[in-house]
Amino acid sequence: MAAIDLIVLGILKKESLSAYDIQKLVEYRNISKWVKISTPSIYKKVLQLEEKGYIKSSAVREGRMAEKAVYTLTEAGEGEFERLMLEIAAQPIRFFLNFNAVIVNLAGLSPENRELCLTSIENGVKTLKAYLADNIGAKEHVPEIPETGMAVLRQQLLLAQAVEAWMASLREGLGE
Repeated sequence: MAAIDLIVLGILKKESLSAYDIQKLVEYRNISKWVKISTPSIYKKVLQLEEKGYIKSSAVREGRMAEKAVYTLTEAGEGEFERLMLEIAAQPIRFFLNFNAVIVNLAGLSPENRELCLTSIENGVKTLKAYLADNIGAKEHVPEIPETGMAVLRQQLLLAQAVEAWMASLREGLGE
């Protein structure tokens, strides 16, 4: 759960926001596609971070709207943010690709189903590449998108291209 803590603390380091606004920002930036984070869990995480003293809430009313809690990073939260940044950056790098469970079991399938599985994975990679290329094209000249966010999109596109090339070599190795 350290990644979600870091995402929330990092967002609040830049500006004070409500849990709803944090969730919308995570959705807008598509963070859940690159980091294991579910947007509904953000509400729970905000409450946990407040209990630990890393963030504090204040009630804010905008116009005729109901009051909402807006969260701000505390000094302890600043320290936790720094600690998590260093801790997560120092962890071994691992890529978890769920389709590898299919790849290691391909020999147990009929040739027809093996082909279906490989084609499905390849189509998934093509869809991801198209999404990333469109997203990069739409966001690369938007000033509100941080360069680090664009860097992650470009990283994901490079990984998708590498998986695509790897799939082609796998097919060659399988004689398909």
